[in-house]
Amino acid sequence: MGTYLNPGKQSFQMAVNSGIFVDKTEMIAYLNSVVNTQQRFVSVSRPRRFGKTMAADMICAYYDRTEESRELFEKRKLASCTFDRAREKERAWDEYLGKFDVIRVVMTRFIKKGTSVSKALEKMQRLIIRELKKEYPDVDYFSDDDLIQALDDVYADNRRRVVIVIDEWDAVFRERQNDRDGQTEYLDFLRDLMKDNSHIALAYMTGILPIKKYGKHSALNMFTEYSMTFPRQIAPYTGFTEKEVRDLCEKYGRDYERIKDWYDGYEVSDIIPPDPDHEKLKVTGGPPKAVKYSLYSPLSVVEAMTTGVIKDYWNKTETYEALADYIRKDYDGLKDAVALLMDGARLRIDTSAYQNDMTTFSGKDDVLSLLIHLGYLGFDDERSEVFIPNREILDEFKTSTRSEEWDEPLRAYEASGELLRATWAEDAEKVAELIETAHNCAGNRTYNDETALSYSIQLAYYAAQKYYTTILELDTGKGFADIVYLPSPMYPHIPVLLIELKYDKSAKGAIAQIRRQDYPARLEHYRGNILLVGVNYDRDVSNVKPEFKHHTCVIEKA
Repeated sequence: MGTYLNPGKQSFQMAVNSGIFVDKTEMIAYLNSVVNTQQRFVSVSRPRRFGKTMAADMICAYYDRTEESRELFEKRKLASCTFDRAREKERAWDEYLGKFDVIRVVMTRFIKKGTSVSKALEKMQRLIIRELKKEYPDVDYFSDDDLIQALDDVYADNRRRVVIVIDEWDAVFRERQNDRDGQTEYLDFLRDLMKDNSHIALAYMTGILPIKKYGKHSALNMFTEYSMTFPRQIAPYTGFTEKEVRDLCEKYGRDYERIKDWYDGYEVSDIIPPDPDHEKLKVTGGPPKAVKYSLYSPLSVVEAMTTGVIKDYWNKTETYEALADYIRKDYDGLKDAVALLMDGARLRIDTSAYQNDMTTFSGKDDVLSLLIHLGYLGFDDERSEVFIPNREILDEFKTSTRSEEWDEPLRAYEASGELLRATWAEDAEKVAELIETAHNCAGNRTYNDETALSYSIQLAYYAAQKYYTTILELDTGKGFADIVYLPSPMYPHIPVLLIELKYDKSAKGAIAQIRRQDYPARLEHYRGNILLVGVNYDRDVSNVKPEFKHHTCVIEKA
C-alpha cells in the first residue's frame, strides 16, 4: 500500500466504522458501467462537506488490486446492484473489484499559494513515479519526473490498466485565482495525462468547481461533468436523500420536520433514461421522466444527529466572509437580487456563460452560478431558477448582509415591496408617492423618454420578481402594453399588473388607452383578476406647488 499508488481501503473502512455511515456504494455500479468505455472520464463537482472525499476513498477501496475488499462491499447496497441500466444487461457487482492499480492524488497537498504550478506538478509526478518504481522495479523507466511517460512504460510491460482518482482537482482555481498561466499549464497537464490514453480504465475527478471553460468550451472535453446544476446519474449520491435523512431521524430520535426545515432544499435531477422499447410510450402515454431528488447537506445533518442541536453548521465549511466577498461584486444589480432571494424569491438565471472559475464574472448570473457550486444557492434545472435552499443558508446570507453597505439596497428593496403592496391595495396616491421617492433616489434624476421611464418603473417594482414574470411590450393585437406582470405558478391568486406609461401626458390617458385598445383581452385567462395601472411623468410640473410631484397614477380593475 502506498501514499499515491494503491492507497488501500483504510480511509473508507474508517468511514464505514463511523457512528453515522450513509451507504452510497451504489454509485460504484454506475462507475462500473463506464469503465473501459469512452465515458470513463468522470468529473464530479459538489460543495464542501458533501461527501466528495469519502466517495474518492470508496472508489480507491473498491478498485485497488492490492486490497482484499470483498467483505467491505458485499454487505453494502452495491452487492444488490446486478443490473446495468445504461447497458440493459446483467453485470456482477464485483466485476471490477480489486482489478486495477489506483493512483490517488489530493491536489491541495501540492497546489499552494506560495508554490508555482510548475513546481507543484513536478513534485507530484516525482512522488508518484517513486512509488511506481517500488511496485514495478523491473520496468525500464525513461524519466524520473514525467508521469505520463512512466505510466506508458509500466503499461507497456504489464498491460495493467489504471484508475486515476484526483480529489480537490480545482485547487489551482481556488488557491491561485489570478495565475492564468499556471491554470493553463495545469489543465494542459491533465489533458495530456488523460486524453487518448487507453491504459486508463477510469478517471474520477472531484472538486467544488466544474471544469474550467474558455468561452463555451470545456478545457478538458473528454470528461463528462456531473455538477450541482446537472448531476446526471450521480444525482442520488450528491448529498443525503430525503429517505436517508428520515431513517437517520428515526434511528437517533430527531424531529424530521425541524431537520427538513433547516437543512433540506437542494434540488437535483438525474437524466431521462433512454427507452429502446418505443411500445412503452403507448402504455405510459409519454416518454420517461427524470427523477428529482431533494438533498440535504451531509455535514449539517450528521452534526444535528450526533449533537441533537439544530443550528447553522455551515460556517465550519465556508466562512460567511467568502459569501460576503462575492455578493459585494454588485454586478448589474446583484445586491438587489440577493435581497429578493432572502425574501424567498426564485430568480431565473443563465448559467451557460459562467466560466467555472473564481474570477471571470461578466454579470450577476455568473456570480449566482458560482454560489450554486459553493452550496449557497439551490438550483431548479427545469426552470433555471436559483433560490436559498434552507434556513441554515439563509442565516449565512443574513450574517453577510449586516454591514452598513447593505443598508441602502435593503431599504430600497423594502420600499419596492411597499410599492407592490400599495398597487395591490389600489392606493394610487401611495403608488405615485413611492415611485417619486424611488426616482429621487436614483442615480439618474431625469427621464428623457418613455423608454427611460419604463426602466425606472421596473427598478421601482423590483420586488415584483418574487411573485411575477415580467413581460415588456406585450403584443395585445391592437398595440403593445408597456409592462405586464404575470403571476408565477407559485402565486396564482395575485392580480395581473398591466402597466401603461405616459411621458408629459396623463395617467388617466394611459388607462383610457388600455381600455380603448382592449389590452386585457390578450389576458383572457386572467379575466376578473387584472389591475390596470396608468403612470405619467410630468417633466415640467411646477415645484412651488405644495402637492409638487412629477408622477401621477391611476389604478382600476379591468
